[in-house]
Amino acid sequence: MVPALEVRSLYKQFPTQDGEGFHDVLVDVNFTAEAGEFVSLIGPSGCGKTTLLRIVHGLETATTGEIICNGMEVKKPDHRRGLVFQHFNLFPWRTVVENIIYGLEVRGDDRGRRMDRARLMLDLVGLSGFENHYPHEISGGMQQRVGIARALALDPEVLLMDEPFGALDAITREKLQRDISAILERQPKTTLFVTHNMDEAIYFSDRILVFGTRPGRIIEEVKVSLPRPRQADTIRASQEFAELRTHLWQLLSKEMQREDA
Repeated sequence: MVPALEVRSLYKQFPTQDGEGFHDVLVDVNFTAEAGEFVSLIGPSGCGKTTLLRIVHGLETATTGEIICNGMEVKKPDHRRGLVFQHFNLFPWRTVVENIIYGLEVRGDDRGRRMDRARLMLDLVGLSGFENHYPHEISGGMQQRVGIARALALDPEVLLMDEPFGALDAITREKLQRDISAILERQPKTTLFVTHNMDEAIYFSDRILVFGTRPGRIIEEVKVSLPRPRQADTIRASQEFAELRTHLWQLLSKEMQREDA
């Protein structure tokens, strides 16, 4: 069976500030994700996690290497991959429902299909009744729900999430984590998730790819065998959760020490 996502021998370089050379951002990154699998990317700041996500989406190109989505090479953004940003990135002049259907408009779906999908997504993310509000009229957590609904409206094969809870306060973050976990239980998606939060990575993931400090590369793959569906309080109180967290911290702290050396 073809994996839902393959990253093959990926390298990425950016020009140096003086424009006279290049520096490595990502080096020889290789991994796959199976259909319905949740894979987190975790590592020190600046190790290229967000750059990798943007390359997988098609917003940036690799220097060398390939991204394969369900057997087809990624050349540019398309509806097969939905992206949820850290900062909500909603159009302030569009209502909640108008933001949700934006990708469907770009794809050329007819109005009837757009509105049918919007109603489903509003119900899925708990925003029914807020469809005619503008972004400034709803909370940050609700704005992020709109971003998630916009990505899911396209029914993507792969969902890409770039620290989607990073801009939220702790209480809102916790609530949205639980809600998104429940949504993905009902509508499983192959998901690639960037986070700096170890607890978050363990709670959501089937596997965690730990990145080393600059240049970014995978130093270890950590499997998470905690049973699903996951109840946040029960999972976080378990011995396995504590052991996974300790292991991740040891890996990351070693990388941070390398960076400081």
